[in-house]
Amino acid sequence: MSRLVIRDAAQVVVFPEGPIRGPGFDDVRLIENATITCEDGVIVSIGEEEPAETDDVIDATGCTVIPGFVDCHTHLPFYGWRADEDAARLSGVRYQDIHGKEGGIFRSARLLAEASDEDVLAFSQQLATSMLHRGTTTLELKSGYGLSIEAELRQLRLARLLADAIPQEVSVTCLIHAVPNGRSAGEYVGEVCDVLLPKAVEEGLIDAVDIYVETIAFELEHAARVAHAAEALSLRKKVHAEQLADNQTGSFAARWGFASADHLNHLSNDGIADLCESDTAAVLLPGATFTLRQEKKPPARALLDGGAIVALGTDLNPGTSPIHSMPVVITLACRLYGLRPVEALAAATANAAHVLGFADRGRIAVGAKADLVLLDLPSIDHIAYRPDEDPVVGVICGVEGHTGNGQEVVGPDENP
Repeated sequence: MSRLVIRDAAQVVVFPEGPIRGPGFDDVRLIENATITCEDGVIVSIGEEEPAETDDVIDATGCTVIPGFVDCHTHLPFYGWRADEDAARLSGVRYQDIHGKEGGIFRSARLLAEASDEDVLAFSQQLATSMLHRGTTTLELKSGYGLSIEAELRQLRLARLLADAIPQEVSVTCLIHAVPNGRSAGEYVGEVCDVLLPKAVEEGLIDAVDIYVETIAFELEHAARVAHAAEALSLRKKVHAEQLADNQTGSFAARWGFASADHLNHLSNDGIADLCESDTAAVLLPGATFTLRQEKKPPARALLDGGAIVALGTDLNPGTSPIHSMPVVITLACRLYGLRPVEALAAATANAAHVLGFADRGRIAVGAKADLVLLDLPSIDHIAYRPDEDPVVGVICGVEGHTGNGQEVVGPDENP
């Protein structure tokens, strides 16, 4: 048995069981001067004295200990950046116009197709490792840059190889992202449902399916067909919803039992009500709002006050959110969307884990996975308060210790 003790933390954040919504925030506990004991990668006690016999002890004096961040919306694996497109947007070119000129998603599809498997994995693993150092211990990977059945399968196989190469827990999603050139939306969605999804499930590649419902992509009728296919294959359902226009996708997702509706910049009042009454999470992606300089923001306060499940993700992608740090996302969520620090932290941990179907992650609780982050901060209020500081000084990801902010962290199988 391996045992790790994190001793004398200034503050330990303990969330109640399940996604945190509405009155559930009243049950969040902030324990001061606490000790956490982990055995074989699982938390076994919180707030108790250090066991008499243990070799591995982390002195967390002055630090806040939080659950490992869960990034429930990324577009890894991909290859290459699109900084020139960002420069064009800063000069006044619309995202929709870049996408329509074979830029955007289509450009990333070409970059992926031209890169070797080894190059894609090296590029993506470097990003995933950097995410770990910034506290992300669980994350989603997506396809969506293939734009053909075989190319999507290749990206999903690369996602599984990436998952095997990194210490984080991973969920893989098949994303129907754009209409390929020379195809109709209905034709491509039909082929995805009839060929791609069954093949991906047969190979054990995916846990969920996602579709981009937007003026430049697919419509609700296509999302409905994908939903039926996903249910037949026992896949979780997600949807990119209302980033650029109000198209009632949030309401659709809530009524059809989707795990999440993501973006929601143009969510209507009806959509707010439907999400608040459902178990469909509203995944907010402030990195995209920030990068695209969108004036229209998701109605985060109305969602939170109405009792919706609100989660956060980086939306890490080379075009519209080249951001991979969850502390930065928390800062943006607080500043742009008006989340309170405890709401943002819950959205970036427990609620994001709910989106991915991981009940034992995103929480500090007896029986939960020992995915923990040490912040060189006296309280969680400092995460958004000092955005130019990287607060992560240590990460425990299951049974492994990792480096954060240039400092060594001791894991259960290491000596201090």
